Amino acid sequence: MYTIAALYHFTRFDDPDAIRSPLLALCEAGKISGSLLLAREGINGTIAGPRAGVDAVLAHLRALPGCADLEWKESSSQAQPFRRLKVRVKREIVTMGQPDVDPRAKVGHYVEPAEWNALIQSPDVAVIDTRNDYEVAIGSFDGAVNPETASFRDFPAWWEANRHRFHNKRVAMFCTGGIRCEKSTNYLLGQGVEEVYHLKGGILKYLEEVPEDDSTWQGACFVFDGRVSVGHGLREGPHRLCHACRRPILPQDTARPEYEDGVACHHCIHETTEADKTRFRERQKQMALAKARGENHIRIVHEDGS
Repeated sequence: MYTIAALYHFTRFDDPDAIRSPLLALCEAGKISGSLLLAREGINGTIAGPRAGVDAVLAHLRALPGCADLEWKESSSQAQPFRRLKVRVKREIVTMGQPDVDPRAKVGHYVEPAEWNALIQSPDVAVIDTRNDYEVAIGSFDGAVNPETASFRDFPAWWEANRHRFHNKRVAMFCTGGIRCEKSTNYLLGQGVEEVYHLKGGILKYLEEVPEDDSTWQGACFVFDGRVSVGHGLREGPHRLCHACRRPILPQDTARPEYEDGVACHHCIHETTEADKTRFRERQKQMALAKARGENHIRIVHEDGS
């Protein structure tokens, strides 16, 4: 079994480039795969590997300046959900494109998973799913508003166009693991919304802790690794990834006439040109050759869609 740890932490890193090399070396020594993003605002990522390797990385991270209280969410998989390791420095650890947003200053009220159902069923509460449209398409909470955004960067513009819908409402927000809500709740507070809440630990913590019989979650939760989706109890879901558009699809979708492995699915068949599809076919050919050599590749999708 492989241990999977999903984590994020907002803190001030004056020189994230200096943190990268020792962290990369530790991950390689511990046979860790996955992705870690570093920025001046903190760290975000998901890693997987042997128990000892994951523990060593987590201990190292908690020893970094301002990271003593770093938290993470764990699950497990019989197969390695990543085939490569990336430790990268970026401008933001989750891209919103709002320079004035600072989760370290103030965020919404955290709501424990056990208390979430009661909150979102209150008539004066509007529930907003802050995830991307392809994530919402396979599962969400009953009655949640879908902003239909292609990326998290689109959320501020959606809010400006729709804020009138939430006049005199308390706003409850949720996302996969909690990181997007750190920024979106800070943003809404800055926009003058007085009562903002968010699900602590995100959907993953809810699915882990809330019994299925008591759950208001419908469908599956998209995850950013080779499992593609999980359900209650964090059991691996049925979805696979279209490697052309990186959207989740079901096994039966591969029988649709629009589907060509790595080239197109019913979601993206009309979104790419014939030149694109030719390039994708060549990529699939190279992947098949790599597999024949005993290599394998799973592309990592980050929580901001990058």
